[in-house]
Order: sequence, then structure tokens, then C-alpha cells
Amino acid sequence: MTRAMREQARQSMQDTSMHVASSFASYGKQSPGGADHPAAGEAASPENLFGIVQSLNPNIKEITVFDQDTVQIAYGTYTYPDGAADRSVVRTLGKNEFSVRSLEIGGKPYYRSYYTDEQVDGYAISIVYDREIIHAMVSKKRNDTLIYTGITMLLVLFISYWLVGAMIRPLKDILWKVNEVSSARFHQPIRIKRKDEFGLLALKVNAMSQNLSIYMNKLRKAFEENRRMKEHLESFINHTTDAIHLFDLEGKVIQVNRAFEQLFDYEEEEEAIGLVYPTVPESHMAEKRHMLNQLLAGKTLPTQETMRATKSGELIPVSVTISPIRDSDGTIRAFASISRDMRSRNKMEELLRRSEKLTTVGQLAAGVAHEIRNPLTTLRGFLQLQQESRKLALPHVSLMLSELDRINLIVGEFLILAKPQATRFVAKDVKDVLQDVIALMNSEAILHNIEFRISFTEESCRISCEENQLKQVFINLIKNAIEAMPAGGYIHIHMANKREHIAISITDEGEGIPEEMIPNIGDPFFTGKETGTGLGIMVSQRIINSHKGTLDIKSQVGVGTTVNIMLPALKEAAEKLLHR
Repeated sequence: MTRAMREQARQSMQDTSMHVASSFASYGKQSPGGADHPAAGEAASPENLFGIVQSLNPNIKEITVFDQDTVQIAYGTYTYPDGAADRSVVRTLGKNEFSVRSLEIGGKPYYRSYYTDEQVDGYAISIVYDREIIHAMVSKKRNDTLIYTGITMLLVLFISYWLVGAMIRPLKDILWKVNEVSSARFHQPIRIKRKDEFGLLALKVNAMSQNLSIYMNKLRKAFEENRRMKEHLESFINHTTDAIHLFDLEGKVIQVNRAFEQLFDYEEEEEAIGLVYPTVPESHMAEKRHMLNQLLAGKTLPTQETMRATKSGELIPVSVTISPIRDSDGTIRAFASISRDMRSRNKMEELLRRSEKLTTVGQLAAGVAHEIRNPLTTLRGFLQLQQESRKLALPHVSLMLSELDRINLIVGEFLILAKPQATRFVAKDVKDVLQDVIALMNSEAILHNIEFRISFTEESCRISCEENQLKQVFINLIKNAIEAMPAGGYIHIHMANKREHIAISITDEGEGIPEEMIPNIGDPFFTGKETGTGLGIMVSQRIINSHKGTLDIKSQVGVGTTVNIMLPALKEAAEKLLHR
């Protein structure tokens, strides 16, 4: 603003110089002989003109007209001299050029302006101004402007404050409601008095508050339910006798329960947190990784009995169930492992097995005694007759030898059952084993007018087995089928690969077995044949059980009998271990 005022003062000086130049030019035209002609009127002399200008503008102290060629004073006065500076400016001043400079004379500041144009060709008009008066005027004008501006701004601020207060009054209500909502108080709505944008905003805030109130109530209920469920789960996890621990995809333990600490001898939870597979012994690490890979592939694993290591390195039998833990996207983030101590159950099973063995031994002893007593009685009778007659009767000898053979058969099968041979399991295609047995029994089948009808899958049927024991099972079953068809017929043998198991069925067209006898098949010395001992099926069942398979008999009188055998198929990883 000050610069503008100074520029305005400069422009005023230039206008004054132009006015003086114009009046001076008019004086020259009125004079017939020019400005120096003696006929020029005194009233229109330059000095009078200069006096009039000075009277109109009290800031002007002196007006001087310089001759540019000689730099001599042509008209006016020169009481404020600055010779060297004035001569320099006058000589260099061009046409239509205006210049102002500051000077100080007698300790007082002044301005001296210089001006020339076409009207006063050859002359330069110089005017001296009182700088203090000009500065005082500029300062007064500046101060007045500042005062007016300040008053105007105060008025604007006051009016703006009033307008803003009127505008934000609804915002205060909205802000109050937002504070209420932030403090979880939703019941008191905003009173809507306007229908403009603020009223619409207040309406939306009320609706938002109502919705938040509904959602907060739902969240409180959900939080309470989650809290109760969490307490219930924590109570269940910490008070269950099963050892539970969570571990991430790298195998690091995340969380354990108290039963885990007790089972694996950890004194506190922090001792197990962060360990990688702390309970898995090195011998079972491959098995563990295989289970986790199956879970990552989306499969569901059954409970598996295996061995786990305690903190001290002791191996204990456990039953393990592993389940994946997924996030909201269904991605597996961790695993939950539940381990159940099998030592007590194994001891109970061992006691039950011993009890069953004693019961079986008693049954076998009674059966053997009963089965052997009959031929011994016959032998004793014939020997007593021959002793009394003192003669050797060949028919009696033949019967005696037959009874001795029967005793030998009973004792031989009993020995097989009581003391099985040591087994060594190898990977074998069960089709090859069964075909060898069929080739062995084919001649006997032809003698009884029996034909084999075979239906084998083309897929590989590899299992882990003891070949000789399986051959014994197949021989017993095919021999029973041949003996069940004295008039001849067909024996149907079918084999299929069920991925997890190999299914084998042997079906005859014999007389069949009554339904009430089927549950007792496999008991010692229970048989439907006149010369049978009942030990053959018992031995076969025991062999199939040792191969982790099942043997099931179905029969219908007058139609025939079917024996179904299921044997676990060999996995690739297990097959590699068997070949090592």
C-alpha cells in the first residue's frame, strides 16, 4: 500500500510537471517574439504562472526552467541549488522523460523533479517539493487507509462470526450427537428444526445412531456368547485328559493344555511354546510330514496309533488325531493335535489278551482232549481185543492206523495254531500268490469235476504280506470250497483294487452253511464236516488279522458260500520302506 502511495505521489509530480510544461508552452505561443519578447504580458509571465502553481500546491517550493543546451536558468528561481547533480540530469534528460531524485539542503530533505517534452523543446522544467510534507501526507493517507481497513475487517469478522454461528448451530447439535454416539449413548436423537442440508445431515446421523445401537446390542450379545464359549472351551481343553497342542505350518508349538504338560513331562506352558515338533521322534518324522501333506491336500485323516517322545526322550504309545485350523478364507494356518495316552489301554488290552489266551487254551485243551480221547478209546478197544484173542486182525490194524492219523492231524494243526512260524513281510502282488495256489489246486479240482472261473483286475494289487501264510489261507478256503461240492461245479474267484484295500472273494456252488452256524465258524473244533477239526478257518482268520485285513463268510443253504477277504493296499511310501 505504501509503495502504491509513493507511486501515486510520483505520478502527481509528473502530472504537475506536465501541467507546468503545458502552461509554459502556452506562454511562448502568446508572445509574438517568443518567450523572451518584451511585449509579453506581465500577467502571463512564467513567474506568475509558477506562483499560481505554487499557491495551488503548497508542497512546491520552487519551479526552475533550465536551458538544456547551456544548462542555464531560463525562467523561475534557483534557490535550492545542487549544481553538479542538476547539470548532469538536465543534460542526460531525453524527450518526454520524467525523473525524480532526493536531495538534502540545509539539513532538510527535498525532491527535485525534471521533465521535458515536445511542447517545451530545448527546455527542462525542474520542480522542488518538500519531502517532509509529502511523507506526512503519505503517512496520513496510509494511516487513514489502515484505520478504514481495520474497521472494515472488524465489521467483516463480526458479521462473519454471527453468520458462522447461525450456520454451525445445527452442527453443534450434530457434534453433540456424535459425542453421545462415541460414548455409546444412542437413545436421545437430534431435534430436527430445519429442512436444509444440515437437517438432512441430522436425520442421517439419527439413523446412523439407531443402526449403531442395534449393532452394538448384537455385538454385546455376540461378545458375551463368545466369552462364554471361550471360557467353556478353555475349561474343556484344560480339564480334558487328552493332550492338546496347536502348531503352525513350520511345526512350532503355539499353545498347549495342562494334559499336554503332564503327558510329556513339561513343567510349564512356556517351556514347550516355540519348539518344533517336540513330541515327534526322528523315526516318525517322515510319517508326521506325510500326514500333514495329506491334510494340506484337503484329506481327512482317521485317528492313528503311533509313538511320541516325552521331554526326557521316553517313547510312549499314543493315539493321535490331527485337524487343520483354517482362517475366514479357508486357508490352513495351523494344526490342532490331540494325543491320548494308550499305555493304560494297552495294559488292559494285554490283560484281556492274556485272559482270552487262557480261555482259548482251556477251550483248546478241552477240545484236544475230547478229539483225541475218541480215537484213543478206539485204539485201546482194538488193542484189548487183540490182546485177548492173541491174534493180529488186519482190519483192526487198518482202523487203528486211521485213528492214529487223525490224532496226528489234530496235533499238527494244533501246533500250527499254538506256535506260528516267524514271519517276514515283503511287498507282493496278491494276484501272483493266488494264481500260484490256483495252479496248485487245479489238479484236485479237476478230479472233483470242478472248474475255476477267475475275474482279476488289471491294476496292480500289491500288499505287504508273508507269502506262505497267505498261500495257506487260500489253500484252506479253496479246499473247503472243493469239499463243499461233491457233485462238481464252479468256483468263482474275483479280485479288485479298491485303492485303499484289495478285495478278494471266493464263491462256491455247494450246499451252503446254515445261518445259525456262521457265527461259530472259526471257533476251535467247530466244523460242519464229518472229518474236520475246525482249526483251518481259525488259523486262516488269525493269518488275515496279522495282515491287518478282514475275513467275512456269507452263505445261503442250497446256493453256496462266499468268503470275502479285504487286505490293505500297499502305499508308495510304505513300499519304498519295505524294499530298503
